[in-house]
Amino acid sequence: MYSHLKVGVLALQGDFERHIHRLNLLRAQSREIRAVSDLKDIDGLIIPGGESTTMSLLIDRFGLRERLRETCGRKGVWGTCAGMIMLARKVDDARVRPLGAIDISVERNAYGRQVDSFHTPIWASLNGKPWELTASFIRAPMVSEYGAEVKVLAEHKGHPVLLLQNNCLVSSFHTELDEDLTLTKYYLENLVSVFK
Repeated sequence: MYSHLKVGVLALQGDFERHIHRLNLLRAQSREIRAVSDLKDIDGLIIPGGESTTMSLLIDRFGLRERLRETCGRKGVWGTCAGMIMLARKVDDARVRPLGAIDISVERNAYGRQVDSFHTPIWASLNGKPWELTASFIRAPMVSEYGAEVKVLAEHKGHPVLLLQNNCLVSSFHTELDEDLTLTKYYLENLVSVFK
């Protein structure tokens, strides 16, 4: 169904393998991104969960920052958890240098430490219809501000947790740890296919 799409997953650290597994289930082509050359000819990019300070450091160590910024400006991009932090405009931690792909400000680990992790159903507005998603919040970031052009697609207890601006989708939570493919399909259909 999605075999014509080539999606790169930033694979410096974090849960990139789960995203690749999801893409493979949907027959999309996947590629681990570890070097600038890996970004060539991809149709979309996923920045996974992980540890955002480490991810920011490794992006610079591998000389990926400028090419990632370029890719995030042209292709459909999705950031989950730490990926949301990396795609934000502003982060509450000076150790993280975000890519500024979406007009949001975030607070790292705002939902608590690893022991405070939780799974909960949330309702998201996808293509104008309500969809129930299973969301895993693991040391998750919280959005403190968002710009006028940012659409909130889902909230949890009054806080935006799934947001969209142009070609950039971000989620505070993980869905790739579960068996639900809804959000991956949404990303492929509404961002990768549109901005490829």
